[in-house]
Amino acid sequence: MWQNRHMLLSCPHLYLLQWPQISKCRSPELETFSCYWTDGNLTTSGTIQLLYMKRNDEDWKECPDYITAGENSCYFNTSYTSIWIPYCVKLANKDEVFDEKCFSVDEIVLPDPPVHLNWTLLNTSQTGIHGDIQVRWDPPPTADVQKGWITLEYELQYKEVNETKWKEVWRKCLLCSSHSPVQAWSVPPHLSHFEKLQYCEC
Repeated sequence: MWQNRHMLLSCPHLYLLQWPQISKCRSPELETFSCYWTDGNLTTSGTIQLLYMKRNDEDWKECPDYITAGENSCYFNTSYTSIWIPYCVKLANKDEVFDEKCFSVDEIVLPDPPVHLNWTLLNTSQTGIHGDIQVRWDPPPTADVQKGWITLEYELQYKEVNETKWKEVWRKCLLCSSHSPVQAWSVPPHLSHFEKLQYCEC
């Protein structure tokens, strides 16, 4: 018993080691996806690789592109992306496996933020306290909403400058419209702000 306690006290660094770990896999538009990982602080022998396998594959294959998505990432272009076929990915070197995840591409969709967000003050009340605001935005270029491949759902929120809680104004699934106006009635004109973005399938 005392010998074990002595070992724990003399080797505290053993409990601070962090293994390489897959942090996320993400598809912005259901056509490509990327996986990202952290190195951790564990000294390993050999280069860490990301390997992948699709359902019914017999062998693991190495990441096709370590460059496009940045450091510690693997990018799968349209040639390597199958939407309805499950994938498994793992971080490994020649000696051991550090982390593994399985998913299908439709489960990891996270669209890019909208672009060209802008608002226009249409008119104000006689007191100047309230006004009508028209908000416009475009979907991200990576989301092929014109062809209906994915449908994006936006949520418009606003808050006062010194407040921390956002208030929801309007929500709708935008089918194929890139310039969809929203009128937020009786909202102080300088407080309008876009906050959340989600997607839904067609």
